[in-house]
Amino acid sequence: MKVAKFGGSSLADAGQFEKAAAIIRADSERRLIVVSAPGKRHAEDIKTTDLLVTLAADVLENGPVEESLQAVKERYESIVRGLGLSGNPAAETEQQLRKLIDEYKTDPPRLMDALMASGENENAKVMAAYLQSLGETARYLSPEEAGMVVTDEPANARILPEAYARLKKLREEEGILVIPGFFGVSKAGHIVTFPRGGSDISGSIVAAGVEASLYENFTDVDSVYSVNPSLVENPKEMKQLTYREMRELAYAGFSVFHDEALLPVVAKKVPIAIKNTNHPDAPGTRITAEREREGLPVIGIASDSGFVTINLTKYLMNREVGFGRNLLNILAEEGISFEHTPSGIDNMSIIVREEYLNETAEARILERIRQELNVEEVHVERNLAMVMVVGEGMASTVGVASKATTALSEAGVNIKMINQGSSEVSMMFGVNAQDADLAVKSLYKACFEKEPV
Repeated sequence: MKVAKFGGSSLADAGQFEKAAAIIRADSERRLIVVSAPGKRHAEDIKTTDLLVTLAADVLENGPVEESLQAVKERYESIVRGLGLSGNPAAETEQQLRKLIDEYKTDPPRLMDALMASGENENAKVMAAYLQSLGETARYLSPEEAGMVVTDEPANARILPEAYARLKKLREEEGILVIPGFFGVSKAGHIVTFPRGGSDISGSIVAAGVEASLYENFTDVDSVYSVNPSLVENPKEMKQLTYREMRELAYAGFSVFHDEALLPVVAKKVPIAIKNTNHPDAPGTRITAEREREGLPVIGIASDSGFVTINLTKYLMNREVGFGRNLLNILAEEGISFEHTPSGIDNMSIIVREEYLNETAEARILERIRQELNVEEVHVERNLAMVMVVGEGMASTVGVASKATTALSEAGVNIKMINQGSSEVSMMFGVNAQDADLAVKSLYKACFEKEPV
């Protein structure tokens, strides 16, 4: 049994629906289908999820909603019309949206979750109806029916352990089951979404639950590339990489696969294939527990911006038992998770996402650090990017760090921080955000481009 997940670009219009349906029908093992909401049809288009966010904002501002509501309805009308489906699915979509608005209009977080999830939910209904029109035994299956029971924190759902036993029963079902991605249902019966882009998470959970032989993630690229194709011409394709390598690359900005989507399949050792809906015969990229290593261990380079570092200095910090714990407790009490903690004997840096540290939070946290930890100096540095060099076995390979730092130096990129620690999978460089693209290009050239003879 295979689980196939189709992203927004794979379901953007009727033509893409037809391609996805052909892929599903080409392999009888593809019996569990997870769908995203319709994505962009062209560069200037708007994703359906963003249309739904606008609708939710109009509701919460008590403004007119007819225009934003019709914009969503028209996206589905266009798809339904192009597929030649009978009935009036788009009208049913409008009716469902109005029902959700009435139910949650006084509860902003619940309203946002319910409306955003509608993109996937209604798309799953359309896909099931289309497959039926082609003569397939197919049906829509809601996350609640499937057993996707999750925690009850809006926009931050986590799958509950008991969900997996319920999902496993789907193996006994006949025909093709189409399940909307991106959300589950709490024990209280509320729609709760995973983090944005979480249809990957849904697909991974379903694949782990049914112990699939393969989790196929269909998108709009032939494979995962070693670097962002917009930065490097004809970048190297990665035919195979490990779960750990994909996790590092996804964390650092590779948008082809959500970074939280790996945990469920890793636990069950379900292999992943990332493939192109527009070129389904292309081999794509396989993600597995292990891979053959050859040559320089670097397999990919990525960067992500939006980081802030809290830098502090205290003499003899290394001899103060519990200093690091007390520092992290301050962040925990302020509701802030940290990303990295490079340190020296008298100094430490805490790297956090910029979204957690606005000016008010910054002033409060710095004052707490001064008062509670008696540090000599503490300050915040903003506009940082993290550049990741990823590949299994890097720590045990001589010359990788030297090659990377030399490349950055020759490109004129100032390294603010280096962090590798005990990881054999990645090496991270902190650089000024404006230098991130230059850093990635210079590292790619050093690691992948052969010198002219």
